Order: sequence, then C-alpha cells, then structure tokens
Amino acid sequence: MSHSISNPSSYGFIAVLLAAFLWGTTGTIATFAPNLSPLAIGAAAMGGGGLLQAILARKSIKNNIAQINSNLVILAIGVISVFIYPLAFYSSMHLAGITIGTVVSIGTAPLFTALLERFFDHKKLSIKWFICFVLGISGVILLSLGESHSSISSGKIKNEGQILGIFLGALAGLTYALYSWIAKKLIDRGIDSKASMGLIFGIGSLFLLPTLFFTGGNLFDENINIYVVGYMMLIPMFLGYVLFGYGLKTVPASKAITLTLFEPLVAAVLAIALVGEKLATIGWIGMIFISLCLALLSKTK
Repeated sequence: MSHSISNPSSYGFIAVLLAAFLWGTTGTIATFAPNLSPLAIGAAAMGGGGLLQAILARKSIKNNIAQINSNLVILAIGVISVFIYPLAFYSSMHLAGITIGTVVSIGTAPLFTALLERFFDHKKLSIKWFICFVLGISGVILLSLGESHSSISSGKIKNEGQILGIFLGALAGLTYALYSWIAKKLIDRGIDSKASMGLIFGIGSLFLLPTLFFTGGNLFDENINIYVVGYMMLIPMFLGYVLFGYGLKTVPASKAITLTLFEPLVAAVLAIALVGEKLATIGWIGMIFISLCLALLSKTK
C-alpha cells in the first residue's frame, strides 16, 4: 500500500492516459454537429477550455508571478503554439483528408518532443522508447488505414492541397510538441502545473476565440452546436488538459506525448461502437500495436 502511494509517476501515467481518453471522444462528439466548421469547433473548444484553465489557475498564477516573469520568452512560444495547433490540425485534415492529417499530426508529435528533449535538455533516447515509438506510430498508421481506404487511394484530392495538408499536419505535430515541452519546462523550473497550463492556454485562448468571427457564424443556429462545443470545451479541452498538466509533473514530455497515441485508439473504438464505422483487419492489427506501445511505456521508469 505504501509502495503504490510513494510512486507519483504512476499517477502521472494514469492522468495522461485519462487525458488521451477524453481527447479521443472529440471526433465522435463532433459528428453530432455536422454543419459546424471543424475550425470553429477547434477554436471554440481549445479557446474556451484555455480560458477556463486560466480562471481556475488565477491564484496560482499570482503566486508564481516572479518565476513567470523570468520565463516570458518560452511562455510566448508556448502561447503561439497553442494558437497555431488547432488551426493547423483541422486544416490538415480538411486538405489532406482525415486519415493522412491525423497520422501526420499525431505521428510526428512524439518525434518532435523527443528531439526537443534531446537537443535542448540533453536527454538520451532509450532503446525502449524508440521501440515504443515505432510500435505506436505503426499502430496509428495501420489503424487509420483500417478506418478509411478511400481517403488515401482516391485521386480526388489535389496534389497541391494534399502536400499543404501534410505540411500543416507536421506543423500541428510540432506545435503540439512545443507547448507540451514548454509546459513541462515551466513545471520543472518551479512554476505550479496549474499556473503553467493556465497561462499557456489562457493567453492562447485570447487569440483563438476571435477567429470564431470568421469560422463560427452558424454556431448559435442549432442547439446541438452549443451542446457539442460546450462538451468539447469543458471535458476534453479543460479537464483533459488539467489532467495532462498534472501528468507532466512526473512524466517526461516525450513519454507523455507518446502515451497520447492512446487517443486515436479510443476514437476508433467509439466510432465503431457509436457512429457505426467499420474497421478493416489491418486496423485491428494497428490497435494491437498501439496497445503494445502503451504496455511497454507503462513498464519504463
């Protein structure tokens, strides 16, 4: 009993997995508001959730103001990353297709995070992490192929748009890695996790929410739009990132981002169970690969 309590990293591991589970529900929930722009959903959810995080963390931000003032440069990079991420991610899926956009965005993030830790924190990448990374990325690719054959095989997507979509997917992966790594850096430098996440996402929300004037013109046309955005804002983007910030206290950023490969697995299961999507055999193999990746990560120290 005392042994499990004295191992806070296990709580961080569970917190990151719970966050990934909540993020995995967003695709299924978004299907209930088909007339709402994905850009509007992303901006409203991440912007609104970020604002709530800032409100929750206001006392902690005030108490950590001295440390915050000495980290303004990396804080600004984190804020810019939070602003860019949802816009790049949803634009990538629009231009390159959901399958390719998701694979590039989610697949590149763990690699970018590991590179940030390697070059800026001088952390060595273990063989076990590399095996987990290969298993996880392979699983995401196979899972995506199993979910949709047409988005890759179809010739309807223009090459120029697809290339731009892939670039935006890589940009989404980089910005996701950046704001996660920066949040971890701020926590490691003595700033409370609530203050770190609240500042990065709170200030980012001030840039994201105004984009709704251009993308969310029909936000209030149907009640279901409000319900969907409300759920996205409160559960995945607010509660999810609070859990993620808690997990970053004890889990390295590269491991945390790799753990979030659990997100597409959850998304696929929910799409099959609730939306009625079909999954080819190759997709089930992908699920096994992701599960092996997570099982191996749970054994790493």
